[in-house]
Amino acid sequence: MDRADAKILLVDLYRAAVEAVAPGPALARALRNEPADDRVWLIALGKAAAPMAEAAVRVLGERRVQTRALAGGLIVAPDNTPAPHPSLEVVVGDHPEPAAGSIAAADALDRLVQRIPPGDTVWVLLSGGTTSLIGAPQPGISAGDLKALYATLLRSGLDIKEMNRVRKRFTRWSGGRLARSLAHARVRCYIVSDVIGDDLAAIGSGPCVADPSTARDVKDALVRAGLWEGLGVSLRQHLDAVDRGELPETPKPGDPVFARVESTLIASNRMALEAAARRASEAGLGVEIVDQPFAGEAANAGASIAERLLAGGHEHAASRCLILGGETTVTIGDGGAGMGGRSQELALSAARVLRHSGVALLAAGTDGRDGPTDAAGAVVDGTTWEAVAAAGRDPARDLQHHDSYAALASVDALIKTGPTGTNVMDMVIGIR
Repeated sequence: MDRADAKILLVDLYRAAVEAVAPGPALARALRNEPADDRVWLIALGKAAAPMAEAAVRVLGERRVQTRALAGGLIVAPDNTPAPHPSLEVVVGDHPEPAAGSIAAADALDRLVQRIPPGDTVWVLLSGGTTSLIGAPQPGISAGDLKALYATLLRSGLDIKEMNRVRKRFTRWSGGRLARSLAHARVRCYIVSDVIGDDLAAIGSGPCVADPSTARDVKDALVRAGLWEGLGVSLRQHLDAVDRGELPETPKPGDPVFARVESTLIASNRMALEAAARRASEAGLGVEIVDQPFAGEAANAGASIAERLLAGGHEHAASRCLILGGETTVTIGDGGAGMGGRSQELALSAARVLRHSGVALLAAGTDGRDGPTDAAGAVVDGTTWEAVAAAGRDPARDLQHHDSYAALASVDALIKTGPTGTNVMDMVIGIR
């Protein structure tokens, strides 16, 4: 298979995966199994908030004969979007670090919760990005300290579960606190997972899920990661006060605030991988889905996956497709970084290992935005590394300085899909 054909096929497999976990259709399927209620409130939070809210409004419209009515609600998304119903308020939060928009979103959520009467039903539509989009600080915590914490964690190399375990301690609605404020209502959560293992307590920092970690657990984790001393004063004081019992802990498993909460996972990374595998099989390829998610440093993961592809990983080397899912991290040193994202860095690292081979590899985020860039990821093959050098760049230096975007852009290796409306972590597809 030549380079152009391999890129076309890899992008087609990626698009098939993303389409399979489109949150709107996935939510519509789940909601059609819901029993009818007279009054429903919507709270849609995250990168997929807009399409999920639209799907919910459509389902409610279909059931109008059953007297189900939309009483009101809120959409918090990373971009401005038209409200699909006049009773819904739209607020744009900030991502990946909270700022004024996130505080406004958290305030809007507070106002909405106070309007919901006892006994009504609330559909909480949750997807990745929620932690930042409604990331207002707990009372007594400086907004500047909270924003600095997010920035530090994003550079730390910690995975999303560890980051959210920390972030939820300091934000107003995370760690089961939304469930506590909605304990008077019937809460149904529909969730798009963006974390390895689909841990509901980690997705969006678990606004309606019990938090199993204590303040002492979180402090110990920060100390181990070397982050405690650099934490803002208000954050350290808050965590110590909770540990001493002077401030309340997050709601724990078994707390009665969760008695009327039910959660349903509607889209996940595994579902996306299986869709890509079906499309690859239809294209006549032998397919292997790797059960173990990839994780750790993006550059290390890229090299490891490329080596696996070169080694074969299959009984037959020809016309085979290897599909993996997961999420890596990029640890930024004191020298700072260029432009890129974890999938682009993974791809550039893989390109170095794949030199002079017949293997092609795609690495991309399912949300269509890899890091602070306009690219979802990249496609590389055995010619990419030398092509970057021939374009006048030093690919080794770009990799070292986390400047993968410029390197890959120089050889037209980037994938630009625009926002996909979903977010189920990242995927890598290799063809040989």
